[in-house]
Amino acid sequence: MPAKKITRAAFTLGQGVERAYRVLPYERKLTDPVYRPLRIFALDPSASRLHGNVARVDVPYEPLLPGPQGQVFEVDAREFDAEGDVVAAHRALDLEDARYMLAGGIEPTQSDPRFHAQMVYAVCATLYQRFKEALGRSVAWGFAADDSEDTPLRLRLKPLGVPEENAYYDPDTGELIFGFYPADAKATVGRNLPRGSVFTCLGHDIVAHECTHALLDGLRAHFTTTTHIDVAAFHEGFADIVALLQRFSHKDVVREALRASRGRLDVQRLTGIGQQFGETSGDFGPIRNAIDYTVDEKGKRTYQVTYDKSREAHDRGRILCAAVYEAFVTIYDRKRGKYMRMATAGSGYTDPRNELPSDLLEVLTDLARSTAGQFLNMCIRAIDYCPPVDIRFGDYLRAVITADREMVPDDPHGYREAWIDAFQQRKVYPDDVPNLGEDALVWRPPLTKLPTVDALSFAELAFDGDPGRVPRRNELRRQATEIGKLVTHPDFMSEFGLVDPEGRKPAGVEEVGIPSVQSVRVARRVGPDSTVAFDLVAEVTQRVVRRHKGKRFELYGGATVLIGPWGNVTYVIRKRAMHEYRDAQALDFITSLEGRTYWNSKGAFVTPRRAAFKLVHKRRRGA
Repeated sequence: MPAKKITRAAFTLGQGVERAYRVLPYERKLTDPVYRPLRIFALDPSASRLHGNVARVDVPYEPLLPGPQGQVFEVDAREFDAEGDVVAAHRALDLEDARYMLAGGIEPTQSDPRFHAQMVYAVCATLYQRFKEALGRSVAWGFAADDSEDTPLRLRLKPLGVPEENAYYDPDTGELIFGFYPADAKATVGRNLPRGSVFTCLGHDIVAHECTHALLDGLRAHFTTTTHIDVAAFHEGFADIVALLQRFSHKDVVREALRASRGRLDVQRLTGIGQQFGETSGDFGPIRNAIDYTVDEKGKRTYQVTYDKSREAHDRGRILCAAVYEAFVTIYDRKRGKYMRMATAGSGYTDPRNELPSDLLEVLTDLARSTAGQFLNMCIRAIDYCPPVDIRFGDYLRAVITADREMVPDDPHGYREAWIDAFQQRKVYPDDVPNLGEDALVWRPPLTKLPTVDALSFAELAFDGDPGRVPRRNELRRQATEIGKLVTHPDFMSEFGLVDPEGRKPAGVEEVGIPSVQSVRVARRVGPDSTVAFDLVAEVTQRVVRRHKGKRFELYGGATVLIGPWGNVTYVIRKRAMHEYRDAQALDFITSLEGRTYWNSKGAFVTPRRAAFKLVHKRRRGA
């Protein structure tokens, strides 16, 4: 009897599949230095050097052309006007100059455009390395490009990019654009000159925040498709918490803050974001703070922004940032307790009028930095466990819990419990879970028994040396094609949240697109006990066009697929295409006042606007 013929739906390979091959960080040679030391502002120019503000960072070594220009980043130090025209050209910074190599680059200063170039390159390069280490692979960029070229795809950094109170990532051009502007005439707080020049590229938080937007866009193709207020807010909140936790990599900043606070982390020097930006643009303080509540004399909390009422992306993103920071502080406080008791003969009490003993201060500094690093890894690794579209805060909590449980099953210090409690305090709840128990929050294995894909087992993958290095283009296409065959099998499409494009369409649905494999990447994670876990992570999406109020709207569904080393599907994290309730929510948001920022309406067709960061990030005096 002849074998049954399987009729699969067609599928396409997205641009992101092969684009990854154009982002190849420099591979260090044995004779190369390990690092290139460079000096930066660890906070921003208005902060005191006594607070550790001038820091040396160890940037992974790579040969640089003037700019500087490396394999992943290139700096365009020219000065631009509001229309994007060049108004001044500055001498390009050559970090290969022996003087700068010996001195750790240029001395931090607000006045020299060459230091502006050094600042953005150093902060972005170290942050990229942090993502690379957490994920165990290079991160591809998500911006559009001519994929027929074989030249490296670089993120362009413009420290003097626009004369306004703004800084943003432009995914259409592949640029981080930093604003410069005159300070408010009433900017008399901090070390700021009223009407003096302010450069957003010199704020560590701002540079790290904007670079995180670009990195997140490279990790998830449709996280800029804002179908719910949580989607834009997630981009903002995630970028804020990455910027905050990255601050803890600067030891002097952490030590001096803990010295002043007697070992506590809930102080503005550590929790404020964009201090100078806020001081000079009308807020007269940081633009945001990771502490989102006040406490009265009875210990009752009053939250400044509530999840159910906040509609602006930064306000709602602040809730996510605050929840993660609170979980971080909870774990730090649990761990520091034993050191405080040891240092105080068991009482744990220290007189707030006295400084901490120097040895205790060093121990707490190392504890805060290592705990921040662990939380930053948790935050980054969870992206691989998020659905590919329509991300909600509850989805992210589940992704964190699942990813961490995979690596640390026992969790002796209660990290995951701290995350759950912090989200629950802010009434952020995942959908479709019976309770907030850890076992209820982890993503479930596939409901359908899926076949093992031998062609995707690690024995069959053609690595380009290091498994974390992007393989050749033919191998990327092969892997993505095998994913496409699996997800479009007629028996399994529903498991992956997909529908047959030729099938019956319900009322209101005008078009169902062909499923697209957006990316396929290796994930290599190292646990605290040195356990190494390997997975293949793929994104599959499907476009659906719905008619609503006389217009046609472009929506998406799909799944994140995790495949183990033997070709076995371990998780399918989906948002179903053509889901009536979720699509109705999306249409309500898109047609709302907030939604218009994120969507283009051209005639009868409404499509997502990827480059909404400029509008969302623009500051308004007194806003």
